[in-house]
Amino acid sequence: MSVRFTTKARRVMVGTTVAAALALGVAGCGSGGGGADDTKPPKSNSTSKDGGSQPSAQEGQSETPMAEMKGSAGLLLQITSAARDSGGFLTVSGTLKNDGAERITVPPAVRGDETEILRHGMSFGGATLVDGKNKKRYYVLRDTEGRPLTTTGFSSLKAGEALAVFIQFPSPPTKAAELTLQVPTFASATIQISG
Repeated sequence: MSVRFTTKARRVMVGTTVAAALALGVAGCGSGGGGADDTKPPKSNSTSKDGGSQPSAQEGQSETPMAEMKGSAGLLLQITSAARDSGGFLTVSGTLKNDGAERITVPPAVRGDETEILRHGMSFGGATLVDGKNKKRYYVLRDTEGRPLTTTGFSSLKAGEALAVFIQFPSPPTKAAELTLQVPTFASATIQISG
């Protein structure tokens, strides 16, 4: 046998061994062991079939709102939590309510006027967080396709209807604990950040 053939054969054997080890490792990490986690339902994507995000229940969300922002024609935005996470995000959660007696169309101005955000339909893309003390403004985060990381796909609310909503921003420094949330067509509100 030539040295070249022997070296090539060794490479193939090493490659096959590594591939087999990786396959076993992946199989061993799978969920199928009959543990307690098998009874939990699978987690679902937060984007619905029509392209709108439907927020899941927020852990640690308080019953009473920390802030209420009044909008046009009886719309009310109640903020229930504003929490930092370890990934560098700040998620503001709450409820958009129609306190009026008739169906209300949510004003398109809440999505802002940036071309990239307008392209993706109705959202809270126009929201901003203002840190007056440090003179900084934070805008809604976007994914790689330019979609705002907020509740999307809503257009109107029936009388008395409420919609759980969320808006994600870059996380301000930990020393910034009190910021002003601004959403177009709504009154501004001061919110306390946790985390």
